Amino acid sequence: MSDVFKALADPTRRQVLQALKRGPKSAGELAGAFPVSKPTMSAHFAVLREAGLITAERQGKSILYHLNVSVLEEALLGFAGVFGLGSDANPGDPS
Repeated sequence: MSDVFKALADPTRRQVLQALKRGPKSAGELAGAFPVSKPTMSAHFAVLREAGLITAERQGKSILYHLNVSVLEEALLGFAGVFGLGSDANPGDPS
């Protein structure tokens, strides 16, 4: 879970995830939307891949990135559970 939150800590990586919410995009498409170098974007993609938030698929000479929503949902539910905010909580139970 800490890898996910490390990945989400950076605004550029959050913007990449938002862009992928609309569907898969190539590395070039994503990199072109940010005012940083391609090596910097590659590093961002690596952090997101390591956290499991995105997957990469080679298509010819391009790499196509996909959002992995289930990892994000799992991390957020786990985080909420730490504070007793999970779906198992009984809303009418004052404890």
